[in-house]
Amino acid sequence: MDKQAIYQDVSQLLIALFDTKPELITPDARLYEDLDLDSIDAVDMVVHLQKKTGKKIKPETFKSVRTVQDVVDAVAALLASG
Repeated sequence: MDKQAIYQDVSQLLIALFDTKPELITPDARLYEDLDLDSIDAVDMVVHLQKKTGKKIKPETFKSVRTVQDVVDAVAALLASG
């Protein structure tokens, strides 16, 4: 899965789970400040990404995630790690 496909999946997840307006979702959009997610939302997103990828996501992987692009990069690295 390439980064563009991951970005599309993350965008769809944000729209479906959190009613995020599609026009607000950009690679540079900050999850907490721009998209109004909170820590519980972030946990929900990780759970859904784990189901989607079939991989266990370590909490420390997502502690440094701040933007939509950070999520995409983290998922891409997870998938690349086998």
